[in-house]
Amino acid sequence: MLLRIITGIIGIGIAAVVIQVGGAPFAFVALLLSLLAWNEYSNAFERTGIYTAKIFGALILVFLLFSAWLGNIEEVLACLVLGTLAIFLWTVIGSLSPTDACVSAAGVFYVGMPFVYLILMRFFTEKNNLPDSLESLADITRVQLGNFDVAQILSTGNFETGCALIWTLFICTWASDTFAYFIGSLFGSRKLAPRISPNKTVEGFLGSVVGTTAAALVVGGLVFNFPFLQMIEAGLLLSVAATLGDLVESVIKRFARIKDSGFIIPGHGGILDRFDSIFYTAPIFYYFAVVMLI
Repeated sequence: MLLRIITGIIGIGIAAVVIQVGGAPFAFVALLLSLLAWNEYSNAFERTGIYTAKIFGALILVFLLFSAWLGNIEEVLACLVLGTLAIFLWTVIGSLSPTDACVSAAGVFYVGMPFVYLILMRFFTEKNNLPDSLESLADITRVQLGNFDVAQILSTGNFETGCALIWTLFICTWASDTFAYFIGSLFGSRKLAPRISPNKTVEGFLGSVVGTTAAALVVGGLVFNFPFLQMIEAGLLLSVAATLGDLVESVIKRFARIKDSGFIIPGHGGILDRFDSIFYTAPIFYYFAVVMLI
């Protein structure tokens, strides 16, 4: 547990820097994570006798996320379509079976598109009634720990629309996982999906709904000045999406008969284990933001 906590703190610190910096570093980290997740996905299915187009799939992901960095939706769609056609063509000119091709194409979409949406969302630059600075919030929440001034960090941070959306998304998703775990551990008795994930409970899911909605109101509503009604809606949507993402990855791991997708994050498992909820919350929150917030 101590290793898990230490790794989590380090991970949050790295994520904070990357989110705030944005730009090419954000896109590069998204690409790196997608390639690591694709490798874990491929390795999981190899255990079942299904062999993905590992190298070619990685190449598609590079072009896919580079297109997202350029902000061109048409190029993203072209990468998906042409990449899928090429994967299935490999069943004719190469050694892929139809099953291999189906799993490969689905994996590129499943692993790649959430990171595409993260990049597109982070690069939103339009202002949406966001405060130019958070000085008013800083005055309210001023905390002094020696020479460490949290208020100054809040008041000088880069909180344009894209940055605010990414922070809201990640904090809500983390809140969903955290509240589901602790509420389920303390009060859980009714199984949510016993054949897929025996440890998940109805009580944990309800805790996720409450915790995610509260996080959306505090972070999205109070900190970033998004409308409160929309933040309630976002919290409800994200809690459901996060739970579904977790269950989908549980199905893959159960199919492959593995406990964790990888071991790259000490105490947490693999990239798929840590981003399974984001795989569902990122696309849903992107479209929610486009329709309801931007």
